[in-house]
Amino acid sequence: MSFYNFLKKIANVVFKIIYRINVYGEENLQEKGSLIICSNHIHNFDPIIISLVYPRQIFWMAKKQLFRYKIPAYFLEKLGAFPVDREEADLSTFKKSLKVLKNDGVLGIFPEGTRVKEIDLENAKPGVGLIALKSKTTVLPVFIEGNYKPFSRINVYFGEKIDLSDYHNKRPSKDDYLLVSKNILKSIYSIKQRG
Repeated sequence: MSFYNFLKKIANVVFKIIYRINVYGEENLQEKGSLIICSNHIHNFDPIIISLVYPRQIFWMAKKQLFRYKIPAYFLEKLGAFPVDREEADLSTFKKSLKVLKNDGVLGIFPEGTRVKEIDLENAKPGVGLIALKSKTTVLPVFIEGNYKPFSRINVYFGEKIDLSDYHNKRPSKDDYLLVSKNILKSIYSIKQRG
């Protein structure tokens, strides 16, 4: 058993005691092949909850501040997470993202780059669109809701996959990257309304 799956089993027990986790849209899950999971971000536990309910390992982008100390950094790296600088473009993060996708892995990204309480499409970062278009990878939008109080309900909605093939035969511009990022964010926030 991999370290990821070992910790996932432990976390499953703990988090299912603390929260009532409900999953919707399981028919939209992808069993194999590269995929980018994009979710809204309301709490530090968001990546854990999504990883618990998604059957495949997710390689999450995480803010670089989480890697400042050796022990947390060790566990994050063992789980496949890697640091991202939210303030400026980072070539190494871009390369690691493409490597995950090239190996048919699942990449996890929060398009807003940080936790937010209010919906604002202007919060979308162009990096998400850049990675999606450069890798020509399908995007799975996820909407997560809950207040994360003990024994409360956490809902995870998997939306319909976003097809970006219209961009595959053209050379995207910086404006395209930002537009795609905003459309991904819009898709995330419209999942519950459609459901």
